Amino acid sequence: MRPNIVSEAGLQTRLRQWWESIPFLTSAVVGVCATIYLVCLLVGYDSFYEVCFSPSDVVSRFQVYRIFTSIIFHGSVLHVLFNMMALVPLGSELERIMGTVRLLYMIILLAISNAVLHLLIALLVSYNPIHPSQYLMDECAIGFSGILFSMIVIETSLSGHQSRSVFGLFNVPAKWYAWILLVVFQVVMPNVSLLGHLCGILSGFAYTYSLLNFLIPGTSFYSKIEASSLFSSCVRRPKFIVCIGGNPSAFIPTYSTQVDSLLEVSGETCLHGSHRGKHLYRSNLQARLLDNSNSERPSDVAVIGTGQNLSDGRQATLNNAAAEIPVHHQDYVASEEEIQKLVSMGFERTQVEVALAAADGDLNVAVEILSQQG
Repeated sequence: MRPNIVSEAGLQTRLRQWWESIPFLTSAVVGVCATIYLVCLLVGYDSFYEVCFSPSDVVSRFQVYRIFTSIIFHGSVLHVLFNMMALVPLGSELERIMGTVRLLYMIILLAISNAVLHLLIALLVSYNPIHPSQYLMDECAIGFSGILFSMIVIETSLSGHQSRSVFGLFNVPAKWYAWILLVVFQVVMPNVSLLGHLCGILSGFAYTYSLLNFLIPGTSFYSKIEASSLFSSCVRRPKFIVCIGGNPSAFIPTYSTQVDSLLEVSGETCLHGSHRGKHLYRSNLQARLLDNSNSERPSDVAVIGTGQNLSDGRQATLNNAAAEIPVHHQDYVASEEEIQKLVSMGFERTQVEVALAAADGDLNVAVEILSQQG
């Protein structure tokens, strides 16, 4: 027997667990982008000008497909590696908050809004009467980084952090985080698309400030997609995060300047959890746990996303509510499917079983209990 077989098995197990902890859509995007790059590498395809976002081709030839092909193709192994390494934590966090289908819609919306802004700015620069330049119209932008910059803005708004760390070197105010990254990347890698990244930031702010809400459908839209036969096989997968609720006026996220930002999502919640335990996403747990009757689930849900501790008063209220869980809930025996749903979110199996028993099988309450323990 080889002496390092145990360490090899441990590494393989950790890699498998890490991959399984990544939600469905995030892992799917990583898989698609990596597969496309490997296929291009194997067949020798390097004609990226045919698939990149080129404003001149979109305008003159109406090649709108470039809006989507440009975000899934990458020009080098480092390009796809760095983008996917950035996507995993960002996409996982947002998918756990929004749900799989909502995040998919958000990515499509951001891709279109990024392209529209890119095109408008390129046309403005090209045809302005003061100093016209054709450079931006002929630019060929490729890669997922534009969407990533939008996600950075949205995740920063949701987290409630006052400051963010830039590669662990220094901290900057959260509101300047995306702009600092834009400058750093442009200085370190001057060949990257400045306009593509800039449009990503602008789209992210447009989303967080609710400027795109008129393009965001109600929750019934996402529920219909999740219930459709097309998504039936996906929804059954443990990594798929389902959003439930029925208020068509609900939008997520909305911008808040408070550190402990309150993101109200009426009638809606996502079955989610954070494997890092840094952010707490709490519903109206107090009311649900203090009510000992088996009444119907309340429709109004509030989600709190913050990178700091809750205030003492709010924390005490939550602790008191959790302490009043009826004893008879401990007799509940969780199904394997329910356990796997929460384990796939990054929680330990033992804690999941205890939380489900305490929550009497209510997945939403179980998530709140597990988040509190984290």
